[in-house]
Amino acid sequence: MAAAVVVLLEAAGFALRTPGRPRLARVAAFRRGFRPLQLLCLLAGVDVALRSISLGPTLLAGLLHLLGILLIAAVALLLASLLYVADDLMIPSSRLATEDNLRARRLYTEVRILRRVATLVIALLAAAAVLLTFPEVRAAGAGLLASAGLIGILVGVAARPTATNLVAGVQIAISQPIRVDDVVVVEGHWGRVEEITLTMVVVRVWDLRRLVLPIAYFIENPFENWTRATADILGWVFLEVDFTADVAALRSHLERVVAAERAWDGKVVVLQVTNLSPDSMQLRALVSSPDSGRSWDLQCAIREQMMEFLRTQHPEWLPRRRLEGSGGVVSALLSGAGPRTAAGTAGSGGRADGRDFGPGP
Repeated sequence: MAAAVVVLLEAAGFALRTPGRPRLARVAAFRRGFRPLQLLCLLAGVDVALRSISLGPTLLAGLLHLLGILLIAAVALLLASLLYVADDLMIPSSRLATEDNLRARRLYTEVRILRRVATLVIALLAAAAVLLTFPEVRAAGAGLLASAGLIGILVGVAARPTATNLVAGVQIAISQPIRVDDVVVVEGHWGRVEEITLTMVVVRVWDLRRLVLPIAYFIENPFENWTRATADILGWVFLEVDFTADVAALRSHLERVVAAERAWDGKVVVLQVTNLSPDSMQLRALVSSPDSGRSWDLQCAIREQMMEFLRTQHPEWLPRRRLEGSGGVVSALLSGAGPRTAAGTAGSGGRADGRDFGPGP
């Protein structure tokens, strides 16, 4: 038996080897399977010892039956342990820490979910094999088959939510609408996908809370995924200034501000007049960033430095309310006036809509 298990470990290492790393595959297979292999060798030795000593037939039969159950469990443990070899070889944690980790996140999600499905199948098969070692269970098999229709209906109704989540887990592993470390907006909360199991998804919200949702939610309901294809994103900042403001000067200052920020990816920086009101004109600064976190930092920097520029260099460009009297037009600063601002990220619908985006992604 031990020799057969060693051959199995070698075969697993060969099947999971990667180009340039054949030795690593064998090492990972033996490292994961070493403890279960020890248990199998121990049980094999106990089996040989029991058959070589004189024991009563009843006691010997009971001990051998117990040993058979333990052997089934040990084999199931060995197979489940070998599934973790894929994690060791295919998804090193260092790949997820890189900036461009789309491929690693896709692979990580596939391997983790399919590994959990395979582990569940192994556990169910092992449990069925253990039950079939009891003569009473085998004898009841015919009766169970006769009533399988009714039992199936009852079990199906009782286990419908669990079955739905299991099927959704397989769907997500294949189609991947979400992946581990994706940036999503769910139920009005901005966060990152922290964990995907067979039945639930854990989203880490910006303030370190955890939002736990059934995995079927992501199949049945719409949600926002900001990193579905790429992580780069457009962010915007709205400024309201007086009609006398020099838009070209503000645009030049915006370009200098953005160029000095590391959160800008060098692709997009635009300032446009997007609306006019009776008291002011609205400007929109549109900028690009490598990811949503840096986009938020860039938006905050733009708001702060553009307001400082207006306050110190051109206070006359602050929003004004004009009143016309008998002596002509009178212009008065709004009480507590400053450049009213708003910010948002492309695809989010803005951050002034009451949704829980917090102080920043």
